[in-house]
Amino acid sequence: MATEPSVKDITKLLDNTSNEDIELITRAFNYAKKAHDGYTRYSGEPYFNHVFETAKILAELQAGPSTISAGLLHDVIEDTNITAEDIKKEFGKEILFLIEGVTKLGKLRYHGRDRYIESLRKLFVAMSQDIRVLIIKLCDRLHNMRTLEFVPKHKQLRIANETMKVYAQLAYRLGIRKISRELEDLSFKYIEPVHYNDALKIVKQKNKEALEKLEKFRKSVQKALFLEGITTAKTDYRMKHLHSFYRKLERKDFDADNIYDTLALRVYVPTISDCYRALGIIHSTWRPLPGRIKDYIAFPKPNGYKSLHTTIFTGDGSIVEIQIRTPEMHREAEYGIASHAIYKNPTTGNIENKNLLWIKSLLPAMAKLEEDNDNVIQAKEIPNWIRDMAELQSGAVQEEFAQNMSADFFQKRLFVFTPKGDVVDLPIDSTPIDFAYAIHSDIGDHLASARIGGKMVSLDKKLKNGDIVEIQTNKNSKPSAKWINIAKTSMAKKHIKDALGKNPGVKINPRIK
Repeated sequence: MATEPSVKDITKLLDNTSNEDIELITRAFNYAKKAHDGYTRYSGEPYFNHVFETAKILAELQAGPSTISAGLLHDVIEDTNITAEDIKKEFGKEILFLIEGVTKLGKLRYHGRDRYIESLRKLFVAMSQDIRVLIIKLCDRLHNMRTLEFVPKHKQLRIANETMKVYAQLAYRLGIRKISRELEDLSFKYIEPVHYNDALKIVKQKNKEALEKLEKFRKSVQKALFLEGITTAKTDYRMKHLHSFYRKLERKDFDADNIYDTLALRVYVPTISDCYRALGIIHSTWRPLPGRIKDYIAFPKPNGYKSLHTTIFTGDGSIVEIQIRTPEMHREAEYGIASHAIYKNPTTGNIENKNLLWIKSLLPAMAKLEEDNDNVIQAKEIPNWIRDMAELQSGAVQEEFAQNMSADFFQKRLFVFTPKGDVVDLPIDSTPIDFAYAIHSDIGDHLASARIGGKMVSLDKKLKNGDIVEIQTNKNSKPSAKWINIAKTSMAKKHIKDALGKNPGVKINPRIK
């Protein structure tokens, strides 16, 4: 028999709460419970259980009291007789703003291309106004997907497609892998049920065979680190999620023996220097596989992911992937943008990490507080994909926006480097032209030639993961109309068209997209 939901089920998940925080969450809890009294879901359970579970997921993310309260109240305006004025009077403007933002996103449906594009527009508008709206919506969607079996069959595929194509991708790009992985797996089950069951069967078999050996190896790693002075290391396992496993299985010609990271050993150590020490200790004890060592600490992924990865021969015939990170890196890897203290109090929060300052620019309440010129958020500190989408969102016609989204956002990405080692995040099949414009529009507009790994390449050369790209510019060089068809990113195409438009001697074919 299920236990009755309580406020303590939410607050016990939070690391730090004041009496005022608990009081606010309790008021929202009681208000939502009363408002939804008598309403039920498809499963027959009380509707309040849904908003309660949404709030619990937010608490797991360590969201602030206002965000959790908005999670509890996010359906009251749409589904009950409660009005916006009622919420404003009882909880204030901030919580009302969050609720209304989530309510608007709740009206989005995946009903084919045109309405899908409009959904994406609204998602980016909501994200640019206050990213907490999107985080609440992701938690709302996660619980809905956990209970999708109770929804009528004819709706399940539409909801699963919408989740896979939009919400899982957004969660991934925001670095909230804990949510994105589960959304992918839950959607996978309904979109490709046969493949889902195939993957489940293989993973269960591989894990059954590997777990006993991995537990023995885990103890050996712990002992090796301890003997070398790393006495506080902790370890656990990570099981590869089904959707990710199946996609990798496709790339490996369905040979499961060539997938080494179905189970991965995670090692947590206190500091960054300990991460590299641990890697050295492991490599001096067990032989690593060549080409499988990845340093995401020195070169983090654009969504903030940091860790050291290596794959080693254990000596008993097994091959194991090991991930080494600090506890802070682990939290960032699991919760991404949602892991930062700014969500505890968006009007007074403080972010010390300069790489995360762009988050503040997404919250209008904080932007208004930034009166000191030294603290003004610079556009360069905002990730390119958010900055570009915000710029392209403005004034784009529906078809153009559809192309922008398809090319720039909901696609697999590649990571290439400047000669100084800076990471540039681009869509698959990008070219040196896209790279140049990603650095700066002036560099793109005066691009003369490009080198990859020190060798001259043509401007239509498709970039690969890990390429080191060097751009040569010339003040007399100008974009060519041919570049529009060579470029992959919509931002590059936009700048090329703008530059060509300033040159009266060049005519642009209207059929060129």
